[in-house]
Amino acid sequence: MLVRVGRRDGELTTGTETALVEPRYRSRRRRYGLDRFSRAQVESVMPVSPALPPISPALPPVTAPDDTAAGSIPLLPGERTVTRRVKFALVNACTLSSLTLGMLAIFLAMQGEVRIAALSLIACVAFDGLDGALARKLGVASPFGAQMDSLADMCSFGLAAPVVVYASLAGSVSTAAAAVACALVAACAAIRLARFNVSPKDGRFFCGVPTTMAAAVLAVTVAIGLPVPGPVLLAGVALLAFAMVSSFPYAKLARLVKLPPWLWLAPVIGALVDIRLTFALIVVGYLVSGPVLWLRQRRAA
Repeated sequence: MLVRVGRRDGELTTGTETALVEPRYRSRRRRYGLDRFSRAQVESVMPVSPALPPISPALPPVTAPDDTAAGSIPLLPGERTVTRRVKFALVNACTLSSLTLGMLAIFLAMQGEVRIAALSLIACVAFDGLDGALARKLGVASPFGAQMDSLADMCSFGLAAPVVVYASLAGSVSTAAAAVACALVAACAAIRLARFNVSPKDGRFFCGVPTTMAAAVLAVTVAIGLPVPGPVLLAGVALLAFAMVSSFPYAKLARLVKLPPWLWLAPVIGALVDIRLTFALIVVGYLVSGPVLWLRQRRAA
């Protein structure tokens, strides 16, 4: 049953009211009697939302740029006086000196001056310890300095030390075996430094052998010409690389200094008798101390 509904005379029809109706119903206003209702009556039932720009579903929403993130972070936090800037520059000069000596060790090793290159690495170790001590003493320690020190350690101890060892192993072992062992040292040094940067710090022990100490052991080994066969030395290099990425706790130098004085007489007397044998025993003893401390901690827990 169809009922035809007409339009009342006198009602206004505006363009706005027409916009409220879907396009397909505009031609059927008379048929369905949409003109019976005024604009106010239609908006009371269907509120008209404000016009929105079309959004493509394929594009992500555009966010306003954050002006606060565009500012640069100061390299030296805290008060930026001339005195603190000079101290900050002095500390970073030590770090750059360590990096430069590492590059010098690579150049010397390429020219065949292996022992002089090893002495350059020992100087790298000295400057690496000096910059951290100065930063804490002068009160200019900063995140920038920590990251710069880590990058310099990777260049000096993660790259220069394996190159010097590779040059020292030339002729005593196969080239491929020496390359694999030295590449292992570089890879483990990178892992060790990255893990150190993101791990919580322990004031008593290192987690694994520090990269600086591993490079010092390799440099002294080359400098004093440790009289061991090439394959044994190659195995020692690989063992030292794995010790860097191990989870064994190794005592820091500050704890070693607090040992009773009579314990230091043994290595001093041994160095006077045979420095090479004494050095080898100290290195082996330090490497073994990590698993021993780990077992003691497991039993105590």
